[in-house]
Amino acid sequence: MTALMIQGAGSNVGKSMLVAGLCRAARRRGLSVAPFKPQNMSNNAAVTVDGGEIGRAQALQALACGVELHTDMNPVLLKPETDTGSQVVVQGKRLATVKAREYAALKPRLMESVLESFDRLRASYDLVIVEGAGSPAEVNLRKGDIANMGFACAAGLPVVLTGDIDRGGVIAQIVGTQAVLDHAENEMIAGFLINKFRGDPTLFDDGYRLIEERTGWRGFGVVPFFSEASKLPAEDALDLSRAQTGKGLRVACLTLSRIANFDDLDPLSQEPNVELFMVKAGQPIPGDTDLVIIPGTKSTRGDLAYLRVQGWDVDIAAHVRRGGFVLGICGGYQMLGDVVNDPEGIEGAPGHSAGLGLLALSTEMTPDKHLTRVSATHAASGTPMEGYEIHIGRTDGADRARPFAVVGGQPEGAMSRDGRIMGSYLHGMFAQDQFRAAFLEGLGAQTSNQSYSSVVEQTLDALADHLEHHVDVDGLLALAR
Repeated sequence: MTALMIQGAGSNVGKSMLVAGLCRAARRRGLSVAPFKPQNMSNNAAVTVDGGEIGRAQALQALACGVELHTDMNPVLLKPETDTGSQVVVQGKRLATVKAREYAALKPRLMESVLESFDRLRASYDLVIVEGAGSPAEVNLRKGDIANMGFACAAGLPVVLTGDIDRGGVIAQIVGTQAVLDHAENEMIAGFLINKFRGDPTLFDDGYRLIEERTGWRGFGVVPFFSEASKLPAEDALDLSRAQTGKGLRVACLTLSRIANFDDLDPLSQEPNVELFMVKAGQPIPGDTDLVIIPGTKSTRGDLAYLRVQGWDVDIAAHVRRGGFVLGICGGYQMLGDVVNDPEGIEGAPGHSAGLGLLALSTEMTPDKHLTRVSATHAASGTPMEGYEIHIGRTDGADRARPFAVVGGQPEGAMSRDGRIMGSYLHGMFAQDQFRAAFLEGLGAQTSNQSYSSVVEQTLDALADHLEHHVDVDGLLALAR
């Protein structure tokens, strides 16, 4: 019946993590709580119980709440396909692909869907904790805004503004935001939080008081940097560099320009006997790599071209000649074949692109998106696994006779004759402990037998504890209306 909104004085200030922690703290108080983000921009998506997709950050927040994922939790999802255009997903379903200026004209029409989803959630839960997007200080984007103050004013929600002290200039972030907002918008802001502090927080006491005096807003606390955040699913491609390293199996993942659903890698990053590293633009694939992962992408043909510009096709060919393993997931699976056809221009200009030729397959892009949760069996080990599919395109060919997995009695994915080249549409497979162990053992690696889901749950509890210790959580929740 009540709601509170967390906005940021900039992008990547830690809003998603704060909302997840507050969701868990509210749940532990016996409240039924749900997350909500009116508009998200991410190629990292999750499949919901109602057959749609939402941003992966909202999936983590829903986990913190202990509730099932639903498209109402993120009614507008923007999935960048090029530098200037994005696919627009509304209440879980693809609406259109538009340029930035076209989206600006579309936004006012989307407010109805945003408020509709929000009202359904508010009627179903004791508390809804809302996350903004970017910063309300971007007043050049204020017209038709559905993500920050435009939504807060339309829904009548109190706002807590979050600043990131780790990047510097946090006083200017908070005070400057007040300076550029109009009076009605400033009236919606009930207070502020300082996030990601390193060192002795008392050293910021004078700055904290100055913000309170300059703005008239109440401070709700200074949150020290939460180092255990690396154990939670990545919410942004920038977070991929945080993958922990160990000794043992060396796994290289290509950082594609439109990389999607990259949290597939999180369970691998926490295996102590796996060294996972991201190969960035301009870097070669190291010669001592055991497994190369070609991840999902929002633009298969575009990232095939990008891969070749980096010279990674040559590196992969050399890796295969040395007897190395390759796993392509979703768009990466499509790249492993002989050709990717897009006659209707679903992902860009109509045409076709030669694949890497490592599997006897061809893919044709189709307008319908496949969104489903999947129970499967890993063909090589007979291990049960869970995952989800979120892709366009159909893939077929001779190597499908050797499937990567079996779904409902039907083959899924493909493998080469020697089993070293593998492709699958299944995301989320490595989050399954039994499958992850069997897969890594098949590559000759030792496994830890750790429970990935338990690690995530324990980390969410630790995050809530962290906020309880440093933030006036009761005061924040009392703001909700």
